[in-house]
Order: sequence, then C-alpha cells, then structure tokens
Amino acid sequence: MSSPSKTPDSRPYWAIQLENPPKRNPNAPRPRDPPGYTSSSSSKRQASKPSLARKPPTTAETDTLKIKKSWEIAIAPAKQLPMNAIMMYMSGNSLQIFSIMMVFMLFKNPIIGLMQTNQMFTRFETEGTRKTLWMVKLVYVAMQLAALAMGVWKVNGMGLLPTTRSDWLAWETAREPLERTIFAFR
Repeated sequence: MSSPSKTPDSRPYWAIQLENPPKRNPNAPRPRDPPGYTSSSSSKRQASKPSLARKPPTTAETDTLKIKKSWEIAIAPAKQLPMNAIMMYMSGNSLQIFSIMMVFMLFKNPIIGLMQTNQMFTRFETEGTRKTLWMVKLVYVAMQLAALAMGVWKVNGMGLLPTTRSDWLAWETAREPLERTIFAFR
C-alpha cells in the first residue's frame, strides 16, 4: 500500500518537481507582477531614459537641515517628561526598590545629558550654524533641568528631602526658658 504522493524511489512528488521543474509553455500568458514589484523589463526601460541627477545641496540648505535636526535633539528630553511623570505616579511614594530605581534614573539621565551637551551638538556645528546653535543648547539644558526638577519633586514626595524643621533637630539647640514655674502643694 503506497500513498499516491510517493514515487517509486520513496521521495515525495514535490521533491522531484523541485529538482526538475516542468517545462513552461512559451505561448502561455505571463502572470502579472504583484503590486509594488517592477520586473526587469521595466527597469531596462527606465535605464534607457536619461535620469536627472540630483544637484548637491548648498551650504545654506545643509545648515538649515542641521539646525532642524539639532532642534529635534534639543526637544527630545521634553518628549520623555510625560512618560516619566506617569511612571513616577504609578510607582508611588513608598520606599521600594522599583520607586528607588525610577528616581535614580530620573537623576542619572539628565545629569549625563547635561555633561554631554557639547558632544551632542558637535556634529551640527559649522560656521553657519554656530550663531543659532547656542539657543538650541540652551533649550536642551532647560529640558534636562526640567527632568531634574521632576526628580527632585518625586524625592520630596517620597519624604527624602529634609524640608521640615523636624528633619534638622539634631543641629538645633535647646531653648533656655526665661523663667520657670514650679507647682507647689500647700
């Protein structure tokens, strides 16, 4: 009892067809190309047409593009503020490992960003962009400081900032009373 998909040499029929595909009828119509596919015959037609070469950008266009990209980098920390705010709200104000790690990241990332401000914008610095790049750097620093302020707010919410008088009792001196009242029994 042999199955109909097996041949006498015990290989499946599809394996034999894979090695020796059937001959195609030259008179049969060609199947259409799938959407988005350009066949080699259409690319030959495009190659025969003279293509218009794109002219290189001028320095003014390059400087404008560099300024746009530098603004994108300067605004990027502001795009992270809403996400960080939601994560801080969800982590709660109790002292747990998750909330402590979140606060650590809130401080670490802006501090690293502030230390690397000039390195972030060196690839955009040219003679034409130097005058306007200082404002971009200023916005970048302001966004990093806003992220740091969010970290300080979270630490204050957790009760880790010494902002009340009772946090400084160790350094306070005891008051000397001006007069004493003694209750006496008679």
